[in-house]
Amino acid sequence: MRLYENIAAQRENLAVIGLGYVGLPIAVAFAKRAGVIGFDVNEKKVEAYQKGIDVTGDLGDEAIASCGVEFTCDPERLNGVRCFIVAVPTPVQSGNVPDLQFVRSASMLVGRKLTPGSVVVFESTVYPGVTEETCIPVLEAESGLRCGADFKVGYSPERINPGDHVHRLENIVKIVSGNDEEALDLVAGLYELIINAGVHRAESIKVAEAAKVIENAQRDINIAFMNELSMLFHEMDIDTNAVLRAAGTKWNFLPFRPGLVGGHCIGIDPYYLTYKAEDSGYHSRIILAGRHINDGMGKYIAQNIIKLLVRQQMDLKKAKIAIMGLAFKEDCRDIRNSKVIDIIRELQDYGIEPLVVDPLVDPAEAYEEYGVELCGFDALKELNVAVVAVAHRCFAELAFSKINEMYDRDQTKIMFDIKGIYRKTDYIQHGFQYWSL
Repeated sequence: MRLYENIAAQRENLAVIGLGYVGLPIAVAFAKRAGVIGFDVNEKKVEAYQKGIDVTGDLGDEAIASCGVEFTCDPERLNGVRCFIVAVPTPVQSGNVPDLQFVRSASMLVGRKLTPGSVVVFESTVYPGVTEETCIPVLEAESGLRCGADFKVGYSPERINPGDHVHRLENIVKIVSGNDEEALDLVAGLYELIINAGVHRAESIKVAEAAKVIENAQRDINIAFMNELSMLFHEMDIDTNAVLRAAGTKWNFLPFRPGLVGGHCIGIDPYYLTYKAEDSGYHSRIILAGRHINDGMGKYIAQNIIKLLVRQQMDLKKAKIAIMGLAFKEDCRDIRNSKVIDIIRELQDYGIEPLVVDPLVDPAEAYEEYGVELCGFDALKELNVAVVAVAHRCFAELAFSKINEMYDRDQTKIMFDIKGIYRKTDYIQHGFQYWSL
């Protein structure tokens, strides 16, 4: 435990590899108790952090400017470090197959820096077995050291919820695991420095990996059920939100709601689980069915927009549609795997180029990621349809009169309030065609 004591006493630094929505909060939190080197291969991102700019928008510029983390993209700064926390992305590639290239690259980088007595903790969400079957062999090959005898490995899955200012890193119980008891004690001790809610010691690394990946799979399935109910109730001309309000009066009814399910976690993690299931000879039925439903919601919403326009006998080529929100969830600027783009792409297939506004999202990032040019609220004029795709607070707080001014007065006004953030009666009473999931 000498390494832990040195880090706690700030005699040794720890390094966080990957400074995105997961790694950045970890680095900042540890910097309150220890010396921290924050490493990322993205030079522009590192330069922004060095200037005190929070590119994630989750912590705020002041927190970055005052955190004390040494931000760098220079691998040489990792020389001499013996504690590494890896928090790199784990996306999926074509065919929804897990893409482990970033985890492998990070393992290669860390492996070249390993010295006897080091510990490496992985936070990236993976399927059970990746840490021991993929990462450890890379660490050993690059370092020439043996896991267990020369260095320790742990896994502590991230549980950060971007945009959530209530459930933060420090007040969420942290799952920890290690390749042996000594590693487990070391990893638990490290995280107890920053996690006020305490840690849960998993029985093995695979248990910790599995616990993380099923958290999002469970949520994905529950939302898929709500989305399927929404589609059913639309066919039956029943208000889904009214049904949920009524059902919610029972104490044990789970308060899930229909919606677009994207992002880097919930929209991807189930595929990691089903990939491993297939590899183990088990064909998933429920998990893949839920993913199929949720992956199709953007197209479903767009087709309902088209149906309403056709019923109103509007010329699709002349229809003016605004998409409000591009982020994958409310009050967050993260656009990775946003399902809003599915609505946009489907409308484009019908020859419609919608206006897209999201004041939280970086316009350059939106164009680089999706080829979408964001506009401001001032461009929303003479609309036929407004699609509130993301329940940002700034949208929810818009007065009805302000929204009403955006529409063409001489045409039927259509409001697609995907998450139901507005009062339906306000729109119906003023002659709107109102639609929500």
